[in-house]
Amino acid sequence: MSTIFVLNGPNLNLLGLREPDIYGHDTLDDIAGRLEDRARELDLEIDLRQSNHEGHLVDWLHEAQATRAKAVLLNAGGFTHTSVAIHDAIKAVTTPVIEVHLSNPHARESFRHVSLVGQAAKGTIAGFGALSYMLALEAAARI
Repeated sequence: MSTIFVLNGPNLNLLGLREPDIYGHDTLDDIAGRLEDRARELDLEIDLRQSNHEGHLVDWLHEAQATRAKAVLLNAGGFTHTSVAIHDAIKAVTTPVIEVHLSNPHARESFRHVSLVGQAAKGTIAGFGALSYMLALEAAARI
């Protein structure tokens, strides 16, 4: 069974509490449960992780490569716009990375309009709330 890494960056542990008008009421556990259910139907396994630390995300991208994960769904949170290290890690691995966002960064503050992650990722799915993760999983299953 192929594994899809689902990596989540800073503050995503606060989903459901943090600015629900922007990020929705679903918790990361709620999203994980739906992803796991759909992954089973697709004969995939989900490995979902969250960290507020940039280096963990870099290490996990390397691990996805080392373990031959089928793909990575990456919501890098605020690191999306600032992390050259995550950008370089995505470029360094051959595992396809799909950038995921709950909100639409282009409809928000101007500092969110540039995505260093998106510049390195295979594709981006954003603006559909928790459904963004499900859409990204469907894409990952097909690449």
